[in-house]
Amino acid sequence: MLTKRRWLAAGAALAVVGGGVASAQTATAGPAPRQCPTLHVTKGWYGDNRAKLQKMIDEQGSCSGSDGARPVATFDWDNTVVKNDISDATLAWMLLHDKVLRPASWKATNKWLTDDAAAALTKACGTSVPAGHPLPTSTDTGCTDEILDVYNDEKTSGGKPAFEGEWNHRRTVPSYVWITQLFAGHSPDALTSYAAKARKQNLAAPIGTEQTVGTHKWAGYIRYYEQQRDLIGTLKKAGFDVYIVSASAEPLVRAWAPGVGIDRDHIIGIRNIVRDGRLTTGVQGCGDVKDTNGEVLTYMDGKRCWINQEIFHVKGAKAWQQQDPAHRAAFAAGDAETDVTFVGDATAGHLAINRNKTELMCRAYDNSDHRWIINPMFIEPKKRKTDPYPCSTAGSVQPDGTLAPIHRPDGSVIPDQQDTVY
Repeated sequence: MLTKRRWLAAGAALAVVGGGVASAQTATAGPAPRQCPTLHVTKGWYGDNRAKLQKMIDEQGSCSGSDGARPVATFDWDNTVVKNDISDATLAWMLLHDKVLRPASWKATNKWLTDDAAAALTKACGTSVPAGHPLPTSTDTGCTDEILDVYNDEKTSGGKPAFEGEWNHRRTVPSYVWITQLFAGHSPDALTSYAAKARKQNLAAPIGTEQTVGTHKWAGYIRYYEQQRDLIGTLKKAGFDVYIVSASAEPLVRAWAPGVGIDRDHIIGIRNIVRDGRLTTGVQGCGDVKDTNGEVLTYMDGKRCWINQEIFHVKGAKAWQQQDPAHRAAFAAGDAETDVTFVGDATAGHLAINRNKTELMCRAYDNSDHRWIINPMFIEPKKRKTDPYPCSTAGSVQPDGTLAPIHRPDGSVIPDQQDTVY
C-alpha cells in the first residue's frame, strides 16, 4: 500500500507533462469516454440476438447522445421474464393453505360463469362454511378440483362449459378474470404476501418440479430468466424507463418484480376494484370503458390501452389506438397472443419468446419492419412446430372469437410461416 507521502510524490510526477509542469487535473483534460451499458449474460441467446439487442440499446439509450425523453421498454411477465405462471403458482399456494374465501354466490363472482359451473362449485364446495370465510381446500379435494377445472379447463368436472356469453376476445378472457375474482375479500397487501410465499416455495423447488393440488398435477417451480434480468438491468442503466405489463393480478406482480429491479410504480397488471380495503370482483376499466366486471383486462389490445393510458397519459377512446412513435415504447417483449399488440407497437425492437403461439409468431417470423427478434424459451424450450403457422387463414383472433388472416400494416396478408427458431 502506498503511504500518503508516496501518493503525493506519484501525483507530482504525473503533473509533469511534455517537459512542462501541469496540474493533475489538466493532465487528463477532455471528456471521459462514454461508458455504454452492456449485456453480460451470453448463454441462452439464439444466434446473434444478443448483438441485435445490444445494438438497439446503444442506438436508443444513453449512448445515442440524445438528450430527449427517456425511451420506454415494456415487458410481459409470465413466461417472458420468468418461466411459468405466477397466477397459477399463487392460486395453488392459496388452495393448499385454505386462503380462498367462499363467495356468497358463485354465480355472482363472474358475469360469464354458467349456471352449470355455479351449481358444480356449490355442490363441490358446499355451503357449511359461512360466506367470506376460508374454504378447507387443503383437505377438500373435491372443492379444489372443481375450482381448478373451471379455471384451467374452462369446464366443470362433469365436462360442461364453465363460461358462456359474449365478450371481446381481444380484450378479455373470462377465466383470466375469474382467477382474480377468487382473490376477492383479501386486501391487496395480503394477496401480495401470499404471492411472496408462493414465490419462495417455487424458487426453491428444482426445475421440473410438479406439485399436487387437489388431485391435479400443477407446475411446482418458477425461475427468473437470467437473460431477461440482465436485459432489464442493462436497459435501465442505459436510461430506459422499464415497465412490466402483465395479465396477472397486479398485487401478485408486486411480490416478484423487485427481483428484476422493477418497483411498484412500474407495474401494470389486472386491477380489481378495492372497497373498504378489500379486493372485489369488479375490475378497473381502461380508455373509454369504465370500471367493469372484467370486460377489459391487461390482455391483448387491452395491454395497449393500459400502456397508452398509464405510461403515455392518453385518455378516452384514443387509448385503444396505436399512437405516434413519440408516444410508444421503443422496445417490448412477450411470449403469446396476450402480448401481440403491445409488442408490435414498439418502434425499435420486438422480442418474441417462442412458445408456439400463432399470432405472435406469425408477426415475428414475417418481420415486416426488420426489428423482430425471436428466441426460444430459456428454460425447457418448446420443440419445433412441425406444421406452418396458419397466418394467411386463421392466424388472428377477432373480437367475436373467430379466426382470420393476419394483415400487415399495409393491408397485405402475412403468408404462412415455418417455425425455424426453437
